[in-house]
Amino acid sequence: MAKKKVKPKKPSERWKKYKVSGNKVERQKTCPKCGPGMFLGAHKDRVTCGNCHYTEFLKK
Repeated sequence: MAKKKVKPKKPSERWKKYKVSGNKVERQKTCPKCGPGMFLGAHKDRVTCGNCHYTEFLKK
């Protein structure tokens, strides 16, 4: 049996999930259920938590 090819994975780009204003570091959108450690993934029409599957749909 032949081995499967491993697809290259895209890095998580954690530095894009924070915003620096003056001496403060602010987190971008986080999950209200899981707490400040879990970020919401941005999709075309929604933001989703990968841990608990919490979803917010964006208005058009």
